Amino acid sequence: MRIDVKKCAALLKEQDNILILTHAHPDGDTLGCGFGLCHALLKMGKKARVINADEIPKKYGYLYEDMPVYDFKEDFIVAVDVATENLLGPIADLYSGRIDLCIDHHGTNTEFAENLLLEKTAAACETVYKVICELGVETDKRIADCLYTGLSTDTGCFRYASATAETYRIAAELMDCGADNGRINRIMFETKTKTYAKLERLAIESMQLYCRDRVAVITVTQKMYEESGSNEQETEALAPLTRQVEGVEIGITIREKPDGTCKASFRTFEKVNAAELAKCFNGGGHPQASACRLNCSVDEARKMLVEKCGEFLK
Repeated sequence: MRIDVKKCAALLKEQDNILILTHAHPDGDTLGCGFGLCHALLKMGKKARVINADEIPKKYGYLYEDMPVYDFKEDFIVAVDVATENLLGPIADLYSGRIDLCIDHHGTNTEFAENLLLEKTAAACETVYKVICELGVETDKRIADCLYTGLSTDTGCFRYASATAETYRIAAELMDCGADNGRINRIMFETKTKTYAKLERLAIESMQLYCRDRVAVITVTQKMYEESGSNEQETEALAPLTRQVEGVEIGITIREKPDGTCKASFRTFEKVNAAELAKCFNGGGHPQASACRLNCSVDEARKMLVEKCGEFLK
């Protein structure tokens, strides 16, 4: 059932022992939503915690430092920034069919939760901010840092066309509440670990162009992780690199999983709908940023994806 911000806040006020699910291979928006909402619920005196199937990258540590961790049997389950249940990763089977509320901003949301608050905003953190305001919780610095992180990362530091005037207004309000925008932007966009720098070099060297140089494909293999000392948690910044090449209309980053399967991330400009492209492979996302999982090798995935891109570029 589709609900609005007011109804969402009312549901959360009624509940306790709240488990918040964030999507696998977590980014700033899903983590910002999860920990921002969790901080707010804890301020209300409720028990809440956030879980993720994957290890959370160290750079996001400030989102949950000093946060108490409660052990409880969940009575209410919330998914944030999750378009489909399979995006939860390995924990999807555990919670499938049990999710009470989803707060999301993806047009491809499959409405898997009993209650869905869906607003097609630049970042799901925009909607979570409205919910927190409706809850009557004062947005302190911890909450503001979380939500600003989501806004900043999902808009490429406010460079993407998805950022609206409302996005900027909310960002300004979060800064008024104490969000450390300078520090957050520096951590997210200007700081690289040595291992990531090595991985980025290998990834760029792997780049291949197809479809009259309109499609750029970066491949990240397990061997490259070993050689660089990096891991999948550090690959978030790779996907935008493909779209920076002049003339490229579709950028693809294929990441090999330990079991030999892979995940593909798409980045496009306005001419191509990345969400529709990902949908062809049971994925989803936004018009200019989406992803899918593929149960095949990197080479097989590359061939299939490039072929499909050729159809979209006709």
